[in-house]
Amino acid sequence: MANNDGMNHAPKGKVNRVVKEGEFNFAVAALDHGHINGMTNGLLEAGATLKWVYDPDAEKVAAYREQFPQAQAAQSLEQILEDSDIHLVAAAAIPNKRSELGNQVMKAGKDYFTDKTAFTTLDQLEETKRVVAETGQKFWVYFSERLHVEGAVFAGQLIKEGAIGDVIQVTGFGPHRLDKEKRPDWFFNKEQYGGILCDIGSHQIEQFLYFSGNEDAEILHSKVGNYANPDTPELEDYGDATLIGTNGATFTFKVDWFTPDGLNTWGDGRVFITGTKGTIEVRKYIDVAREETGDHLYLVTAEGEKHYSLAGEVGFPFFGEMIKDCINRTEHAMTQEHIFKAQELCLKAQEQAMVIQFSI
Repeated sequence: MANNDGMNHAPKGKVNRVVKEGEFNFAVAALDHGHINGMTNGLLEAGATLKWVYDPDAEKVAAYREQFPQAQAAQSLEQILEDSDIHLVAAAAIPNKRSELGNQVMKAGKDYFTDKTAFTTLDQLEETKRVVAETGQKFWVYFSERLHVEGAVFAGQLIKEGAIGDVIQVTGFGPHRLDKEKRPDWFFNKEQYGGILCDIGSHQIEQFLYFSGNEDAEILHSKVGNYANPDTPELEDYGDATLIGTNGATFTFKVDWFTPDGLNTWGDGRVFITGTKGTIEVRKYIDVAREETGDHLYLVTAEGEKHYSLAGEVGFPFFGEMIKDCINRTEHAMTQEHIFKAQELCLKAQEQAMVIQFSI
């Protein structure tokens, strides 16, 4: 997989099986976004067994089975939902259809793992909260820019160990390459993709809550705009927001679709974390003009400066923890409340956003 193809970015990590073959079976449905491949990799590396794949588009199923030939092609979603061997359904539907699919999956007695963003409206979020409460099933979201980045995983470990003291400020950058000619029609329809802060902004807000130890936050300001794509007026190619958490930590982030073609990857994602006793910077996917590899972490404390090159060193523990949570009905990988709060805040940032008016 080319590293400059963000749509199909599918990280591979260390194999760290937490279950035996056939002990935790999953199926895949709705192949509308290439993130499903990264979601699948993470589950397989943690020991889950892939049984089924379904999408109404036979070409998408064939392409998926080229990468994951062990998946049997199901004839319908119902075939998956009626299979008592399936514990979890992973999916990457069109964004405004993700929660609806998840509700159907959970009502069938299975846990659900969806690509972000899981919701495009607050009404969808409230409905899914009701379904989770009624069914007792788990609704997981693939926040890949933290969960599937070794530098971000290690940053979380350092923070938990107290390496930089209390986190008081986080700044996030989430640029992406547009690859406009490769995008499906729904990508340019705001009702379907939800808006830039709702979509790729969801990564940013989730990582702020996690790194800062906040359970809630307030949107202080947010804005969106379309600077360079007048032919697709519903596409927001830029967005930013500022938040303050209940513990006083603040957060500023920006997301955009302006990664230059000359960059060796699909986006120079970074996060800067300021603590009372030190700072962390994570260069997630590249160290520009220095290293083509990603997962670089820079730590500065009273003891001095340190650079960590983490690619292939840390792994992705979320997937194994998620599987164990599904089996044991625990919440060690991520709480349901945290998932819903991250999604609520990105929806509110989107809803409240000022639309930038400009003349360039």
